[in-house]
Amino acid sequence: MPRGRRGGRVSALEGSGAEEAPLAAAAEPAVPWASPQQPEAVAEQVLLRGIFEIGRSSCDVVLSERALRWRPIQPERPGGDSKYDLLCKEEFIELKDIFSVKLKRRCFVNQQGNGTLLGITLFICLKKEQNKLKDSTLDLINLSEDYCNIWFRQFKKILAGFSNRPTSLKILLNPQSHKKEATQVYYEKVEPLLKIAEIKTDVTITEYEGHALSLLKECELHGFDGVVCVGGDGSTSEVAHALLLRAQKNAGMEADSILAPVRAPLPLGVIPAGSTNVLAHSLHGISHVVTATLHIIMGHIQPVDVCTFSTIGKLLRFGFSAMFGFGGRTLALAEKHRWMSPNQRRDFAVIKALAKLKPEDCEISFLPFNSSPDLQERRTQGPPKSDCNDQWKMIQGQFLNVSIMAIPCLCTVAPRGLAPNTRLNNGSMALIIARNTSRPEFIKHLKRYGSVKNQFNFPFVETYTVEEVKVYPRNKTSAHSAEEEEQPHETASETTFPWNVDGDLMAVTSEVHVKVHPGLINLYGESMEEVNDSKITCSCPPFQHSYST
Repeated sequence: MPRGRRGGRVSALEGSGAEEAPLAAAAEPAVPWASPQQPEAVAEQVLLRGIFEIGRSSCDVVLSERALRWRPIQPERPGGDSKYDLLCKEEFIELKDIFSVKLKRRCFVNQQGNGTLLGITLFICLKKEQNKLKDSTLDLINLSEDYCNIWFRQFKKILAGFSNRPTSLKILLNPQSHKKEATQVYYEKVEPLLKIAEIKTDVTITEYEGHALSLLKECELHGFDGVVCVGGDGSTSEVAHALLLRAQKNAGMEADSILAPVRAPLPLGVIPAGSTNVLAHSLHGISHVVTATLHIIMGHIQPVDVCTFSTIGKLLRFGFSAMFGFGGRTLALAEKHRWMSPNQRRDFAVIKALAKLKPEDCEISFLPFNSSPDLQERRTQGPPKSDCNDQWKMIQGQFLNVSIMAIPCLCTVAPRGLAPNTRLNNGSMALIIARNTSRPEFIKHLKRYGSVKNQFNFPFVETYTVEEVKVYPRNKTSAHSAEEEEQPHETASETTFPWNVDGDLMAVTSEVHVKVHPGLINLYGESMEEVNDSKITCSCPPFQHSYST
């Protein structure tokens, strides 16, 4: 009986006219990035077993409930030569790392029909260094149509069992983000991966500021598994704000209710296409489009804390971080010069804000973070300060900058984060206060954010871990000082104070109350972990491939 027909198994080389690879050719691993080590030893049901060609070697391939394993088939050697034992080492990939499967065919130019079947291609999500994810492929070569269809259907059944992975997404794309690259980023890097994963998409290109907000308030979201924003921090914050406002509306709550907001109805995906990409960087540990896309495809979910910003009991917006004082004034100046390129606008605003550096006369009240579960539960059931008036602290004075952050706020200019000790979902915020000091000392403090040194190791900088903050500006005469020279004849009926909330300008005329709400929204991503480096190679032949489902 010819080899390859025994026990229902089909050789990948049968009928192909190809010769088996010589033994020396198997000295290198067929798939160098695949792990040669076994996963945890547990009893697993074998679903399929057969022979495929992988990386020029005929392999004994076993599909179990958790992993796909393969071992090169080598001729028997007398005496159990250890050299040949090493060549037969088993490799594997875990099924949870596969995000799509296609039938692989060879297509020639102007060829009619599906082309010649070559086998099956598995699309795999790999973890690289520095939290980066990479897509790769594994080809299982076998020329039997019936045989490949059996394996193909089994792989499809397995992938359908990952119920957390999205099958339909609402995409919101801001074409004006950063250098107006968001459209190119989506159609060149994101959409091809979503198509491979067979995720249906509905794309809306936003046309003006607030477009995503108005759209998500009213549009039909049934049938979507998630919402994806392609843009910068401002765009993402707007979409998150809109999803949370919609959640309050769907729950029958008042639009300005701030006591106990309900969770967002759908997870939010963040594709970084802005200038700083603070949220994506904090979420993934890296601002990388493919990494963000693969987290969405794989259905990785990360609960994230969100803050409510309110004044006099009225909700202003939801957000993740805010700056008042220098941070707010810098953004206000940058918004007045949007005709500049993003980098020029940012540098100009920072320099001018430093030249006009003035402190704000403020009173700041805050509730220190207490991780006691009983206390947390009581606070969520009643209005702010309902049962813990004695725990509120108050400081006042002249402050150059006040930062309130529920996420670490990592970015390229602050690789350790603006709030390095903050986590995504621990129910607390970082309150960072820079009191009045000389301009050179304040600049030293700012420069520390870009280094590995402690940016808070200054006598004028104070840090607190808090649950709520109230900022009461008392200097009503200096609110417009940063803009007075540019608009000397403009007067305002009310004094406004600029706040930088997630890269968006928020003008407020009175005090602001900031409160953190644990895990109020789910974002597509994972907790940041250091992963080992791994090598990636592609074993694709040099001819054109097509894939079919």
